[in-house]
Amino acid sequence: MLQSKKRWRVQQTNHELVNELVNELEVTPLIASLLINRGIQTVESAKQFLHVEQQSFHDPFLLDDMDKAVQRIHQAIENGERIMIYGDYDADGVSSTSVMLSALRSAGAHVDFYIPNRFTEGYGPNEEAFRFISDEGYTLVITVDTGISAVAEAELAQSLGFDLIITDHHEPGPVLPPAYAIIHPKKPGSTYPFQELAGVGVAFKLAHALLGELPEYLLELAVIGTIADLVPLVDENRLIASKGLNYLKLSNRPGIKALLKVCSVKRDDINEDTIGFAIGPRINAVGRLQDADPAVDLLMTTNQEEADMLAKEIDSLNKERQQLVNEMTEEAIKAVEEQYPPDQHSVLVITGEGWNAGVVGIVASRLVDRFYRPTIVLSIDREKGIAKGSARSIEGFDLFANLSHCRDILPHFGGHPMAAGMTLNIEDVADLRQRLNELASEVLTEEDFIPITSIDTVCDIEDITIDNIKQLNALAPFGMSNPKPKVLVENVGLSSIRKIGAEQNHLKVVFEDKGLSVDAVGFGLGYIYEQVSPVSKVSFVGELSINEWNNMRKPQLMIEDVAVREWQLFDYRSMRDVKKFLAQPETDTMKILIFNRATLDAYQEALGEKQTIVIESDEQAAMFEGRGENIVFLDMPPSFSAIQNVLQNGMPSRIYALFLTAENHYFDTIPTREHFKWYYAFLAKKSPFDLGRYKEELALHRGWSKDAIDFMSQVFFELEFVTIENGLISLVKNSGKRDLIESATYRKKQEQIEIEKKFIYTSYAQLKEQFNMMQDCALSNEEATN
Repeated sequence: MLQSKKRWRVQQTNHELVNELVNELEVTPLIASLLINRGIQTVESAKQFLHVEQQSFHDPFLLDDMDKAVQRIHQAIENGERIMIYGDYDADGVSSTSVMLSALRSAGAHVDFYIPNRFTEGYGPNEEAFRFISDEGYTLVITVDTGISAVAEAELAQSLGFDLIITDHHEPGPVLPPAYAIIHPKKPGSTYPFQELAGVGVAFKLAHALLGELPEYLLELAVIGTIADLVPLVDENRLIASKGLNYLKLSNRPGIKALLKVCSVKRDDINEDTIGFAIGPRINAVGRLQDADPAVDLLMTTNQEEADMLAKEIDSLNKERQQLVNEMTEEAIKAVEEQYPPDQHSVLVITGEGWNAGVVGIVASRLVDRFYRPTIVLSIDREKGIAKGSARSIEGFDLFANLSHCRDILPHFGGHPMAAGMTLNIEDVADLRQRLNELASEVLTEEDFIPITSIDTVCDIEDITIDNIKQLNALAPFGMSNPKPKVLVENVGLSSIRKIGAEQNHLKVVFEDKGLSVDAVGFGLGYIYEQVSPVSKVSFVGELSINEWNNMRKPQLMIEDVAVREWQLFDYRSMRDVKKFLAQPETDTMKILIFNRATLDAYQEALGEKQTIVIESDEQAAMFEGRGENIVFLDMPPSFSAIQNVLQNGMPSRIYALFLTAENHYFDTIPTREHFKWYYAFLAKKSPFDLGRYKEELALHRGWSKDAIDFMSQVFFELEFVTIENGLISLVKNSGKRDLIESATYRKKQEQIEIEKKFIYTSYAQLKEQFNMMQDCALSNEEATN
């Protein structure tokens, strides 16, 4: 067997609905099932999803307070008031700020922007910033992607005499800020049709309402925050993402051009991954390490030379951020393993003095990937006496809801069910850790700590075609709530499996079924090679893609996880360098069975501290617990019963068969009954016979081996046909008739021959069948005793 890294959750598909969509939409069953598993279960909704470009945006004035906000902004523009956009330092906040700046400047406003410094000011509006804005003469402040938790700051704005319009998408708290207007799709009492807009989506709605027409040219900015902030790519977000990617490909903004250049991305290759893995991280890197202003400057500049300079600076910051994250992650992993072992902590709360607060969220994500626990990573500032950080969660643990139970020690926090940010006093960190672990113990089970892979559909090998994969693109852009489809290919054979890459750390597989074959690649899965027997039936989970190479196009599966549901046999019977096998790290987790102490003595040094189990009797074999283990038959068992007893408590996950033997009984010259008859007659004439002096002469005369004479002599002795003393063998007169099989030596020899025949001198398939027969026998015995 090979256990998958994650729990595979295969979505069940309504086959009647599949047939309906296939007939009405003229799509393949694969595409139909993927649509249904995304909650798209009617022909009409499927058409809207597949043809997203034909959809319309919702009326922005359906958002509560939108009319009030637009009226106040127009008033400010007409009166020449100074307007400040107050944004956030991540990609959503930067793109939100850029959208509002562009819209307000188009409307003729006197407008500037302010993004707080993550390190000196923290997240969201703050008193010092608001006082500065007021002193500078700004009479209207519009927040983007922030502000919904700024109750005290909104009260301060009132006392300072400027109006505050809040646009945000983060979870509202129990008390809303007393702002002039709050535009928020999740605002209590809101009837807006779609609640999952990103911060930039809300800013885009305000821009739409303010300008009186849909500002499609701003979609190239709106798409950045929408994808980078990991909001569900459905409804309006899907429309923003789909149209936004098209506008991004055509963008004339110098900043966009410069970003694409440093990312080495061609315009025609732009897709959601361009934002998720290239543009988004670089914009985020600025605010993670310093003031985020250069990121806004990059998106807003009209000068290509300035854009190129800013893009290079931002790319350099991103590389610095990557190095910083790697170093902090190593420190955090060490802290977990040494101080907060996951088997004792359902929630990980990890602190580090002097850690960069700008990247703790990334480190938290890395720890979730490593340990699969809800994780909070906090940067400790001894001088200020505070801990500041970010949290990431797993399915089944709502971060925002559980942190809400700790509001009394969290003066500043906000976020979503799966992610949050917070600031608290250092002395409250231990209390927070304890509380969250207690809360987690009430809702999380052991199974919840096994990562989940949600699989869209089980895919037959004949479904993996270029045409089908092309149709998958109709479901793009992919993201939250519309992930790239993951398929399960079950129980297929392997026509080849090998390691690839300079460091041999990737996997290349060709699997086959029903006369068809498909290539598959697993990056970082090279270690699987040693864990899969080439004749096993293997199941793969992954994403379908098209491989284009040398003007050839072939479908392929990008492997993410692998499982083998049956026990596996690894045949090492022909291995010459046994010590090399024992030196492999994988053998440290195996149970190595030895039936002959001479084998133990011969390989004692190579075995070292490995799990070595010496079995010298059937009773010891019967006590062995091997169910689900990886076991090694290092040498040859003395009997069938020894092997049978080893397996009687359950089949191992894997059997590694070496079956070393000091003697090759199968190829020995085995005396026949005629040989025994002749030897008996010879002794009747020559008894007593001096074996010490004449055994070799007798062997040469008969063409036998000396071992054969010793063997027959021992059998006769056990049957009480002869006596042996000081090398003289003498026939016992008037001994009774007895069969050769009554001799233990004769029986053992025959059994050893048969064992070697079935376990050494057989093909791989025959050996596996022999083990399967023993497994069936063990199961029958188990059923009989129950």
